[in-house]
Amino acid sequence: MDLISKRLEGFAHDLPSEPSSLYDPIAYTLGLGGKRVRPMLTLLGCELFGCPANQAIDIAAAVEVFHNFSLIHDDIMDQAPIRRGRPTVYKAWNTNIAILSGDATLVKAYQLIVNSQLPEFAKVKVLEVFNRVALDVCEGQQFDMDFESNSEISIAQYLKMIELKTAVLLGGALQMGAIVAGAADKDAQLIYDFGRNLGLAFQLQDDLLDVFSTNEKFGKQVGGDIKSNKKTFLLLQALTLAKKRPEIDQKLQQALLLPSENNEVKVQIIKDLYVELGLESLAKSEIDKYFRIATSSLEQITVSDEKKQFILQFIDQLIARET
Repeated sequence: MDLISKRLEGFAHDLPSEPSSLYDPIAYTLGLGGKRVRPMLTLLGCELFGCPANQAIDIAAAVEVFHNFSLIHDDIMDQAPIRRGRPTVYKAWNTNIAILSGDATLVKAYQLIVNSQLPEFAKVKVLEVFNRVALDVCEGQQFDMDFESNSEISIAQYLKMIELKTAVLLGGALQMGAIVAGAADKDAQLIYDFGRNLGLAFQLQDDLLDVFSTNEKFGKQVGGDIKSNKKTFLLLQALTLAKKRPEIDQKLQQALLLPSENNEVKVQIIKDLYVELGLESLAKSEIDKYFRIATSSLEQITVSDEKKQFILQFIDQLIARET
């Protein structure tokens, strides 16, 4: 973590001073902090295959800078005024500045890769993964926005959306670290699959915690997804299962229509319906499924069990911190 923080601080320090309204928001966004999970996975992916973490530090920084680019633009699209307790870029400056500064952030992520000390063949392979993942994230965001106006979303469509929007970046972060370390193509693909399925499990867990968490470490207001009628795994399952139980379906539909001044009542009603439908155990079962699939990919990688155990310990610590 110190290695990542130091590199990102250096990156922010080296940004041009002018025009300040283009570059200051980049430093501001990076300064908001965060868990830095994605760059940490890049370093872990590198270390897993026997290469010192510092060899992948510019790639890890590029992953985090790209992630921050996506946040700057997502906040505009979501009209989110606050991130990590502080005004988002478009609120602190304005929408036009946020769009352009976000664009510059993406370019800076590419520069980190291109200007890294990697051999040219490794840069090409890293950029191939980076480009694929970047486009997947954009597709996932578009699907997410499309879902807002589409009342007929299937569970399969939702899983595909969170895979693209969230999970592939975790897999790609690990895969790029593996490429830096010179991992075989098969192993690099397996570590990508591990991260992608891990990302699916994490997002489903986030859906679950939004409703059922009582732990302050969750870091978000419990019930936020319910208040905004966000289409999550839990809501989509509830809408599907409720069709077979008219009394629950009626209560659910009525609750979804409650105005914002009744948000607390709305959260309690829908949470009770989720309990009645057995959705907590259903979601946990789905989460466990993706963790098992992820672990299966990790087990097939041709490195020592000791190295695999190290990355699993990191995941366990991450889960404990999230829940």
